[in-house]
Amino acid sequence: MRRRRRRMPSETVNHDRWLISYADFVTLLFAFFVVMYAISAVNENKYRAFSMSLEKAFIEKKRQVSQLENALSGPDNAANPANTAESLAADSRQLQHTSEQLTQILEGLISENLVTVKKGNYWIELQMNSELLFLSGSAELALASRPVLKKVAEVLKPLPNQINVEGHTDNLPIDTVKFPSNWELSSSRATTVVREFVNNGIDPPRLSAIGYGEFHPIADNRVEEGRFKNRRVVLLIISQGYARHRLLAETAQNDQKPMPELAPAGQREIDRNRL
Repeated sequence: MRRRRRRMPSETVNHDRWLISYADFVTLLFAFFVVMYAISAVNENKYRAFSMSLEKAFIEKKRQVSQLENALSGPDNAANPANTAESLAADSRQLQHTSEQLTQILEGLISENLVTVKKGNYWIELQMNSELLFLSGSAELALASRPVLKKVAEVLKPLPNQINVEGHTDNLPIDTVKFPSNWELSSSRATTVVREFVNNGIDPPRLSAIGYGEFHPIADNRVEEGRFKNRRVVLLIISQGYARHRLLAETAQNDQKPMPELAPAGQREIDRNRL
């Protein structure tokens, strides 16, 4: 009969080996929850910031709507044709007075065909030739132009009206490091005039700078005389009542007859009876 082999002491079974695996599992589980907590904390901050941004946006929108509703329900109700007509008539008289002031102080330059003042139903267009303001291919103001812009600023400063400053060029191409095209040149010239007006005390929120390049000519670019007229900076002074009532009417989406649009640069119709 086969004799049973005795087990050696070194071959004793260790019943506590499972503790090693358990400890590894607990360590991994702990690390997992630490990572999950960290991710959760980061996302919570992001979501909180996102939530605050949305809340601010909705509050601002609600405030704007409330202001418009108050304006619509107040004495200056844009839905009231009488109030609208009266406001626009008052603005038109103010613009007429401003137009006469500009014509008077710029009379000498008007006679030299360097400046033109036009009056429309809802706007004044002050057109200044670029030769008066800038050297060729430059957006730096000429010294002689600063007194002219200062006089214009003194007339426009007391008014509440929005002022759009439009830069225009002829169709001759320009390709420099500073001005790769006429877009940059016209925009830079408009911005330069805006900065000069701000330096002369006009409130910056009233001002806008627009560059049209060569794409809104008022004369034939094939001849030098036409190119001379096309190189210009235009100030568009917009009727305050027109802008306000148009905003209210569009926001309220009422059924009134829409107010007329301001004609684009180079195509504005002139009210001859008010010149």
